[in-house]
Amino acid sequence: MKVPQFMPFVDLQEWESIKNCFEINWITEGPKSKQFVDELCKITNVKYGVLAPNGTLALYLGLRALGIGPGDEVIVPTFTFIASANAVEMTGAKPVFVDVHPDDLQIDISKCNELITKNTVAIMPVHLYGFAANMDEVITFASENEILVIEDAAQALGVEWNNKRCGSFGDVACFSFFADKTITTGEGGFVGTNDKNIYDQLLYLRNQGRLNRGSFIHPEIGYNFRMTDIQSAIGLSQLTRFNFIKQRKSKIFDTYVELLANEDWLEVIKPKKEVTSHIPFRTIIMLKHEKNDDLMEYLTSNDIETRTLFYPIDKQPCYQLNSNQILNSNAEYAYDHGICLPSYVALEDEQIKFVCDTIKNYKNELHLFKNRTKLAFSSNTSG
Repeated sequence: MKVPQFMPFVDLQEWESIKNCFEINWITEGPKSKQFVDELCKITNVKYGVLAPNGTLALYLGLRALGIGPGDEVIVPTFTFIASANAVEMTGAKPVFVDVHPDDLQIDISKCNELITKNTVAIMPVHLYGFAANMDEVITFASENEILVIEDAAQALGVEWNNKRCGSFGDVACFSFFADKTITTGEGGFVGTNDKNIYDQLLYLRNQGRLNRGSFIHPEIGYNFRMTDIQSAIGLSQLTRFNFIKQRKSKIFDTYVELLANEDWLEVIKPKKEVTSHIPFRTIIMLKHEKNDDLMEYLTSNDIETRTLFYPIDKQPCYQLNSNQILNSNAEYAYDHGICLPSYVALEDEQIKFVCDTIKNYKNELHLFKNRTKLAFSSNTSG
């Protein structure tokens, strides 16, 4: 049985959804994009929103709309996909890295105070793996230090912290619709805000420095960060199955938790109780007493595709000369000990059981191997 790490959840429904774009001959950003934005604003509980070509550029737009640029510093967790930091770098600002909690891998606010300087203008909590950062702590910290909040919610569409939607806490929030996200448009992003002035800045930045297309008067410098109605049609189709996607992802996560419950040598990472709407992005296991190399190799040999967790950004070759180094970080431990298990919507129960059985077999075979080695050593020394 082959079990891939991920498969996008698209089928003939998405194929059918794009037909109308060709029937009305509107394939650039248009009516379907407006409808998609309206639906996303409802889901994320924000007043305003704009689309972006992808999640990275959504972050860039959000940062720029907040006026962040050269000379500024933004606190970013070192444990996240590198795009979070790269978007800060794109503005000319500097990402300053902070560690994460070991239990849920979200930003550790208790370690942020020591990072505040006169140049600190914002903090970027990243909601990872369908969990949520502790937004009570984030908002309090930002308020006390008079800095802005930009939520990287690429993996958190529909996720809630204390019954409030991720993406509705910060000055801006950014989402991704890449193929492995909760809903997909292939590539795509969204920036949400409750501030009308920030919204206007987003419009200028993404639409060549003007609020409306068709005008050739450009009050500000802007660029082209639009999406197409073809992508938005796919996104609208995905939203019709959003509830099913959430339910299936939760069922997959719960099945992993149940089947691995007695394996005391590993732990399935779970969200804090304040995450009142958990939509699993990945199912993460953390090995307690060994690194992940051998188990990943064993799973791969059994046709189960594996993936590590994120490598700390402060240790990345491209950032080492221009970042604050974090010693003995929880992020580095997570990279060495954590494994992403397959958890896409189309994953079948039989495949989940196969993955879990293979994990259990690994431990049994390792135990047998050690016993055989011990017996062989004992026989050699006694002779």
